[in-house]
Amino acid sequence: MQKTHTHGQWTSRMGFVLAATGSAVGLGNIWKFPYMIGQSGGAAFVLVYLLCIALIGLPILVAEWMIGRRGQKNPISTMGELAKKNGRSGAWALIGFTGVLGAFLILSFYSVIGGWALSYTGDAITGGFTGMDKDAVGNAFTGFLANAGSLLTWHTVFMALTVGVVAMGVAGGLERASKLLMPSLGVLLFILVGYGMTTGGFGQAMAYLFNPDWSKLTGDVVLAALGHAFFTLSLGMGIMMAYGSYLGEDVDLLRTARTVVIMDTVIAIAAGLAIFPIVFANGLDPAAGPGLIFVTLPIAFGNITGGVILGTLFFVLLTFAALTSAISLLEPVVELVEERTPLSRAGATFVAGIATWALGIAALLSFNHWSDVTIIGLNIFDLLDQLTSKFMLPLTGLGAILFAAWCLDRDSVRKELGLGELGFSVWNVVARFVAPVGVLIVFVSNL
Repeated sequence: MQKTHTHGQWTSRMGFVLAATGSAVGLGNIWKFPYMIGQSGGAAFVLVYLLCIALIGLPILVAEWMIGRRGQKNPISTMGELAKKNGRSGAWALIGFTGVLGAFLILSFYSVIGGWALSYTGDAITGGFTGMDKDAVGNAFTGFLANAGSLLTWHTVFMALTVGVVAMGVAGGLERASKLLMPSLGVLLFILVGYGMTTGGFGQAMAYLFNPDWSKLTGDVVLAALGHAFFTLSLGMGIMMAYGSYLGEDVDLLRTARTVVIMDTVIAIAAGLAIFPIVFANGLDPAAGPGLIFVTLPIAFGNITGGVILGTLFFVLLTFAALTSAISLLEPVVELVEERTPLSRAGATFVAGIATWALGIAALLSFNHWSDVTIIGLNIFDLLDQLTSKFMLPLTGLGAILFAAWCLDRDSVRKELGLGELGFSVWNVVARFVAPVGVLIVFVSNL
């Protein structure tokens, strides 16, 4: 049963920008992108990444916003109805479906990691890392993963926070939370970068991140830049279509997309300037990958002056980054449930949140009681990760850009983007050929 639905709207462009940037800035930005820069040629990698963002990420971001704004509904209804209006098959709704499903699956295991960040925030506040060496921190993390009860508790708390924000609506929940969390995240980063400047490792961190080394720009590195340019902006998850559906006609899509891309990149680089001075000053391994957050850095926080304060600031920062992404992942699912059922906004959020939370239990059990349960050789957590990142997201993003470039009326798209003939010609080449080929390369390389 479909009810009459009053569609939410962003109250300001800045609120929308902060929400979209918050979605883009996630756990991966805090450790993965800075690490990729350091290992892949420094400033040389950054230049290649920015080129990939301009040719792949930004056009798809604009396309998803534009589709969402035109449809003013959940991604599935939007794709289906726009396809019919433009004389295309209703099967295009499958692109919206895979996007919403991808967001649902990702949040189920992302919330588990968000719970880790919450737990470590508590440990940092209470001085839990004080005096711990490498073996002690490693054993503590291993023991934490083996404790299903602890994982469930923190996963539940994190999902409750996410549901609480989303239930309050677009303006009162998503936008208000983003206006609070994103500036707070920026302040925390500023403080941590300031501390990094006082350590003996800041110069080494600067060299690690920005020294251009063109010899490291191999084919694999370019592929990594291409892949990160796609995944960092929350593309292919139905998020940006949902966010676009709350946009007014007065928002300049291209200019706003540039702002979001710049803010996302600056925050990721700042995270590197916050983390790596501490890593180098304490003789730790910058190549620790995900373990850098939950194993390597706690060693430093436990053995430096002011480690309790620094550790607390860092894990609060990490929690904020996780939460801004989590609320965006839940939104397209809630929008769908709210529009397709008689449920209110709060009811739809509760139902979507409970379903996501339940699947997350299966993901967290894969670290302990269900560690022997595998599907095609993968435990449940890894299966959800691989299914979404390797298949669903690239194919959904590809479908969105192809639909926007080939199915929507050309003149209306040109007017909506505010482009002249030359600018629109460039857009057409990039959106019709360059971006789709780039996503296909990401898809094939992931396989």
